[in-house]
Amino acid sequence: MAPPDLERSPVLKALIHARLQAFEVMSATLTPAEGQRGLQPLGDTALRHAAVCVALIDEGHGANLDSLPRHAHWSTQAALLLTRRAAKLRRHAGQWALPGGRLDEGETPEQAALREMHEEVGLQLDASAVLGRLDDFVSRSGFLITPVVVWAGAAQDLDPNPDEVASIHRIAACEMLRADAPMLSDLPAQTGPAGEAGHTLGHKVLRMPVGSTWIAAPTAAILYQFRELCLLGRATRVAHFEQPVFAWK
Repeated sequence: MAPPDLERSPVLKALIHARLQAFEVMSATLTPAEGQRGLQPLGDTALRHAAVCVALIDEGHGANLDSLPRHAHWSTQAALLLTRRAAKLRRHAGQWALPGGRLDEGETPEQAALREMHEEVGLQLDASAVLGRLDDFVSRSGFLITPVVVWAGAAQDLDPNPDEVASIHRIAACEMLRADAPMLSDLPAQTGPAGEAGHTLGHKVLRMPVGSTWIAAPTAAILYQFRELCLLGRATRVAHFEQPVFAWK
């Protein structure tokens, strides 16, 4: 199926919304169980539930990356809002991320994703911005991640929270459609929970190229499913893809 026009327009919004509403979301359980869809965390404790925003915004002046162009004039082409995590964070410092975090007691994934986006980048939206969900993804670090797709407007005035966010990046949606995406590779033949030999894994590691760099799963797996379903109309599953070992902790 040919990709749609990627101007951030009502036509694109309606198309993505329709595809998400017709999609049968696969949900994971918070208690690890034999045969649960996808990968298992390290250890046998209950998962922590988190939600992330897959936010569609204007490309603006560009991605804030040396390897991608900067635009002199504001671009209204659709882009995805990504961040690099602050270096001082205890988990996944410096890594690529979608705005998000753990659910507070009584919150839905949609409420948590919108709250976290406001806290991290200063973008406040209400429930009417939500277009739908992608599949849950179980991370090796023990999180059940629910991706929430959001139509987030032009988002001209983003304000990173320095306690959580090192930088904000507007990654053009067309970057998800590159011919070299996704990038698939194997883990070492024998990889254990802390890098020890003795635990064989057969799933491919998934990465998504961005400019001259790349983003690792779980973020990359969510971006890939967004590309496949929302941009190309293909109900591709991603829960089985592996993460690089550095992202397991």
